Amino acid sequence: MFLRLVADSFTRRPRRKVLTAAALSLGMAVVTAALSVSLDVGDRLASEFRSLGANLLVTPQADSLPLEIGGVDYRPVNAGAYLPEADLPKIKTVFWHNNIVGFAPVLEVPVNAWTKSSQTWITPVVDARTTLIGTWAARSVVLPDGGAFATGVEKTNPWWHLDQGRWFQDGAAECVVGEKFAQRDGVKLGDTLHLQEQNQNVALAVTGILSTGGKEDDSIVAPLEVAQQLANRPGQYRKLYVSALTKPEDEFGRRDPSTMNAADLERWSCTPYISSIAQSIKEVLPGTNVRVIRRVADGEGAILTRVRALLWMVTLAALLAAALAVGASAAASVIERRTEIGLMKALGAGSGTVGFLLAAEQLVLAFVGGGIGYSLGIILARLVGQKIFGVAPAPSLLVLVAVLALAAGVTLLGSAIPLRRASRYEPAPILRGE
Repeated sequence: MFLRLVADSFTRRPRRKVLTAAALSLGMAVVTAALSVSLDVGDRLASEFRSLGANLLVTPQADSLPLEIGGVDYRPVNAGAYLPEADLPKIKTVFWHNNIVGFAPVLEVPVNAWTKSSQTWITPVVDARTTLIGTWAARSVVLPDGGAFATGVEKTNPWWHLDQGRWFQDGAAECVVGEKFAQRDGVKLGDTLHLQEQNQNVALAVTGILSTGGKEDDSIVAPLEVAQQLANRPGQYRKLYVSALTKPEDEFGRRDPSTMNAADLERWSCTPYISSIAQSIKEVLPGTNVRVIRRVADGEGAILTRVRALLWMVTLAALLAAALAVGASAAASVIERRTEIGLMKALGAGSGTVGFLLAAEQLVLAFVGGGIGYSLGIILARLVGQKIFGVAPAPSLLVLVAVLALAAGVTLLGSAIPLRRASRYEPAPILRGE
């Protein structure tokens, strides 16, 4: 009989039920889209943020005080400490190895450089030296587990782009030159640059013109092996740039791990904070100092926090609008059914039974509206994801369960006052027409 009463209510009053289901569907569609994008936005934005460059810098712990002017290190080549290139594959053995998307060692060497044109030697800068930046362009690193990992400045510094030509091949006698260097000294693709430092001489073919907007525009970028040869530092480098996918640091993430108890330390270590990843890298590269490049990491965290806050605000606004629509519909329905409610109570139905009947009707509407809203929301989420991130978020069973639960909660919350009023109706005044 209870099921017949619920079914009869839908067949005799379809219009109001359709309006309630439509309001729920629209609200849950927005909630589904916001939740789907919110769950996916962290990974998507983290990937997009990698275009900002590396967010970790590894240097020797015993390095001497740096002497940098305008971003150029003016220490003698033999000054300071160095790190072994052979240890670099260990980075992909840390707990967060899947979050390490790229790394590139760097060794800078001040050199004398010449080009030969019409049998005349021309110095790029009169009475001055230029900087050779030795690094990896695109290197396949053999990992301890036997796998391979493709990395280099193309991943750690994706804003570096070539106006002309191509990147040098690692290990080859090739280089790319900054656009300012090329314009000032008339260097063209195919020219040969002669470099000299500490009685070491190399000749490099120019394969590309580099534009970065930084000091590299005035420098020469070549394979790491070339810089090591000129500096007489085989198998060594001075600093390492690492690009990692991270979670924005909250108050807990900024705490000093040395002050944490065992439980907090485990939680901190098992969360991909930038400081947690830095600590894990330091453990596998002994004798290093791993610093967070804060202007990159903090910028990522601020943007991601604001985007998520915006999505949660949209979700709450959609839930509030759905609750108000359901409440208005439920109130109108209760007023229309005063006589029916009064008759049920006169026949012996208690307040709990009447309230449960009306709540059951609303829950059926909640699940129908939530299901339709989820389907519409997935379409909306795909449109938003494709438009903003270029990749649509995948449907999630977790989101479906959450949307159905929210639809039921919003429906019961919006209907609470009308249902409470209906359960308190007295049958005698209603049947007398008062």
